[in-house]
Amino acid sequence: MLPEIPDGYPQLLDALKARIREARVRAASSVNSELIALYWQIGQEILLRQREAGWGSKVADRLSGDLRSAFPNMRGFSKSNLMYMRKLAAAWPAGTIFPQLVGKLAWGHNRLLLDKVGDPAERCWYLQAAIEHGWSRDVLLHQIESGLCNRQGKAITNSERALPPLQSELALGLLKDPYNLEFLDMGNDFRERELHRGLVRHMRDFLLELGSGFAFVGDEYHLEVGGADFFIDLLFYHVRLHCYVIIELKPGEFRPEHAGKLGFYLSAVDDLLRLPPDGPSIGLVLCREKNRVVAEYALREISAPMSVSGITLKKSLPDGLRASLPTVEEIESRLRES
Repeated sequence: MLPEIPDGYPQLLDALKARIREARVRAASSVNSELIALYWQIGQEILLRQREAGWGSKVADRLSGDLRSAFPNMRGFSKSNLMYMRKLAAAWPAGTIFPQLVGKLAWGHNRLLLDKVGDPAERCWYLQAAIEHGWSRDVLLHQIESGLCNRQGKAITNSERALPPLQSELALGLLKDPYNLEFLDMGNDFRERELHRGLVRHMRDFLLELGSGFAFVGDEYHLEVGGADFFIDLLFYHVRLHCYVIIELKPGEFRPEHAGKLGFYLSAVDDLLRLPPDGPSIGLVLCREKNRVVAEYALREISAPMSVSGITLKKSLPDGLRASLPTVEEIESRLRES
């Protein structure tokens, strides 16, 4: 028979479990950091001797064989991996902070950065973003392929004027232009309702594109104002900014009246939903097209924080190329004749 559980025991057990999990994570992180540091040092030695002593590329073959013979139970000493170690040392020179930062990412992440990102400044950006947001390897690959580095912080916005400095800085870092919605697999001819339904149906992909910290509250979110009914396209809450985020979808070109409607929704949400700890709600118009000058004028005198961004959908073939391709019927006919 088990002894009676004393008061406070479940809380103690939960606390100890949390500490054990944290310790295991720290231990795994420490092992990874040591491994990446070792790889960087090996790469640095290869790089140094190739530069100063004129060693050729074949030294990697010899070194790989000797290291694997000396450490038969240790993986990672193939010729290709040694060459990645050399690339790692070349990409992150000694004397900078980045050799220490790379140890915070798994080796697969580091190899991905070396393979996919040639520009040093962009590689640094993705390195720091992956560490900050805890991206998996697949998410990192997706962000690189979507060109996130060149889209982040590019939205047309009045946030610097409409928000307190700290919140404005965070908001600017989250907003991007354009938003990549290719996962919808929609052509260029679509209606607002189709875009709306597509985003709700693919909410997981949309949250990934929005970035970390967004929590989905609802679509066509109902508000009653002055006895009349209004519906917000998409409503989110951001856990780092501690505020609601309203997204309005426009399948065509941005028009100044879109900012006025969004300002109305922001005022209503601030009055009806916002709690004392929350910051000012933020609005975002996602539109198919926009004239930058028109959008900047539309936001200039608006005090509520809002932004305007474009969207990218499935890339369509140029008309000339599309016309030169056979139709489905032609392909089927040729298959029957063959």
